[in-house]
Amino acid sequence: MKIVISVSDKEKAKDVQSPYQKALRAVWVKPEELEMVSPSHAYFPDIRDYDGVLFTGGKDINPKYYQEPVKYPGAVQIDEKRDAFEFELFERAHRGKLPILGICRGLQMINVKFGGTLYQDLNSEARVELEHMQSAPRPQPIHTVTLTDPESGLGETFKGSCQVNSLHRQAIKRLGRGLKVTARSEDGLVEAVESAEPYPFLLAVQWHPEEMIERPEARKLFENFVAKCRQVAEQRR
Repeated sequence: MKIVISVSDKEKAKDVQSPYQKALRAVWVKPEELEMVSPSHAYFPDIRDYDGVLFTGGKDINPKYYQEPVKYPGAVQIDEKRDAFEFELFERAHRGKLPILGICRGLQMINVKFGGTLYQDLNSEARVELEHMQSAPRPQPIHTVTLTDPESGLGETFKGSCQVNSLHRQAIKRLGRGLKVTARSEDGLVEAVESAEPYPFLLAVQWHPEEMIERPEARKLFENFVAKCRQVAEQRR
């Protein structure tokens, strides 16, 4: 089995110290079963070499991809190379029916790829009642998310609701076609999406479970993703 982790150049430099790597190793993924890639990768990953893809957190998606100008130049931070790199990587992974897990920016990227839009700045554009860019330590949960579809893949991770951390200034505004909402925050923001069509595993969350891997819900999310990746690897033999 081999899982590719798509990250920023800065995150890639952390190598084995990256919390994404640590989270996957915590659910018994071997170091040699992981590869981190970023926009500065020497070559574009051959998706046929992998059994699953994790899209991670980072800078904002360029609003041009959902037909908007940058409304808040001081707040919106863009990584053009990463946008282009990950849209192509997602396209290839999705076409190949690989298991896909998205985290924070990963959720937003997937929504935009499906034709959805984002709030460019929550505090300016949305009626939020919660703190979504927490000042508390990253592993500390600060609000609740509630399942909206108990029969979903996320419903296999926890029942009813769970406590999560929150480290985002943007969020889904209009849902992309082909996606369904499977969890929301107490103030109504989309916190998780999945494929609305039959698909092996396509799940994305707005919070950062890799920072909370000691919590059973976070661990279960990674365990379910890895289990699907191992199934794909077995089928390829």
